[in-house]
Amino acid sequence: MDATSLARWQFAITTVYHFLFVPITIGMSFIVAFFNLMWVRTHKPEWLRLTKFFGKLFLINFALGLVTGIVQEFQFGMNWSDYSRFVGDIFGAPLAFEALLAFFMESTFLGVWIFGWGRLPEKIHMACMWLVHIGTVLSAYFILAANSFMQNPVGFKFNPDTGRAEMADFIAVLFNKVQLVTFPHVITASYMTGGAVVMGVALWLAMKHRNSQDASMYRKATRIGAWVSLVASLLVIVTGDIQGKIMTEVQPMKMAAAEAIYETQSNAPFSVLSIGSLDGSQATRIIEVPGLLSFLATGDFNGKVVGINEARAMEKELAAKVTAQYGPEVGKLAQDGTYTPMIPVTYWTFRLMMGLGFISTFLSIMVLWGTRKGAIPQGWFWKQAAIWNPLLPVLAISFGWIFTEIGRQPWIVYGLMTTATGVSPSVSAGEVLFSMIVYTLLYAGLAVIEVKLFLTYVKRGAEPFEDPGDHADVDEDAPLQFAY
Repeated sequence: MDATSLARWQFAITTVYHFLFVPITIGMSFIVAFFNLMWVRTHKPEWLRLTKFFGKLFLINFALGLVTGIVQEFQFGMNWSDYSRFVGDIFGAPLAFEALLAFFMESTFLGVWIFGWGRLPEKIHMACMWLVHIGTVLSAYFILAANSFMQNPVGFKFNPDTGRAEMADFIAVLFNKVQLVTFPHVITASYMTGGAVVMGVALWLAMKHRNSQDASMYRKATRIGAWVSLVASLLVIVTGDIQGKIMTEVQPMKMAAAEAIYETQSNAPFSVLSIGSLDGSQATRIIEVPGLLSFLATGDFNGKVVGINEARAMEKELAAKVTAQYGPEVGKLAQDGTYTPMIPVTYWTFRLMMGLGFISTFLSIMVLWGTRKGAIPQGWFWKQAAIWNPLLPVLAISFGWIFTEIGRQPWIVYGLMTTATGVSPSVSAGEVLFSMIVYTLLYAGLAVIEVKLFLTYVKRGAEPFEDPGDHADVDEDAPLQFAY
């Protein structure tokens, strides 16, 4: 492989790995904050035990997410210097806000929350976790603003003296119409994931301790996680529908590739399953729903959906406009031979995203049904639900991001700059390959550690109740409760 292909693979691997932890962090921070709130309001021991138990699981996930996220920042300078040089003035601004404001906020208050047990007034201590959650949401917002610029570049101007795109309207970047639909979709998906993790862990422990006094506590956590996951999944469907329509408006090729539809048509059917050539050029639809694709794309069952062939011509026109508007030097950045993404990848990741999400929603409903009226279910099905439901939304989100990024290709900034022109010209294929191997092995090792730590604390379950006490009476030289 050449340096460009290797750089793309490296960024894809590190990004997918990093985003395994992000939705869990956002979703679990909300639920841990809720458990903490219930402890402060009721002072029932079960709420404190759940807060500390899931707080530890949250911290393990947070730490891995932090470590894996740093590498991505490094790659912008190492492997994608031409991209950073051309649009870094716009792309870097929301990332700076994420690091200096949002991440600083969540990491600072997380530290206060960890070491503040018994040392801070309980209401202030509880507020720290809510601020952590707000910080995670703000981090997501700024990062998604940067990504939305790549999907729909706005708020910039071209400086002919520097040969760079520069910031012209930061507010336009922050409130990009793609951003306004992507953010709620990602956040609700994160709540769905966090709820699924809490539900799966608590359900497994409830079945394990069904004959102990802790059974009711774990059952309660199971139902809370299931309700959060279910409600969030319904919001994911709504926000995803809105996002699909904006996506079709901004990037018609992406919707066409998602369905492998080559010719523009009205009342376009949605194919649940198709066989034939991998690129969809000679596909046979086994199962299809008439008019559904038109509705997903336009909100009208008879709406017109642009096909791949027409979308390809539209993207060639975009490249020609770049040349006409900014000159031939910038126009070179928009040139590509195909203007077509990988059809098989976009087609199947789109369906895997939706399919796994619907299965997770179904399992949440089943868990709520199985735990009604104080019941704790037993059997093979429920064990599988406890194991797989935390994984299904994580995988669905991963496939969703793969679809989002692959479907944009060959553009790194849609309609302005292709991926091939954004790679660092001075980095050799061997250098990229070496760093990719190092990162992959490092991530593999971290994955083993993370899974082992997570499962170890899950097996231990919630610790016995220990009252944090009044902060005014605490010996300042005593060991910190949560840290030890």
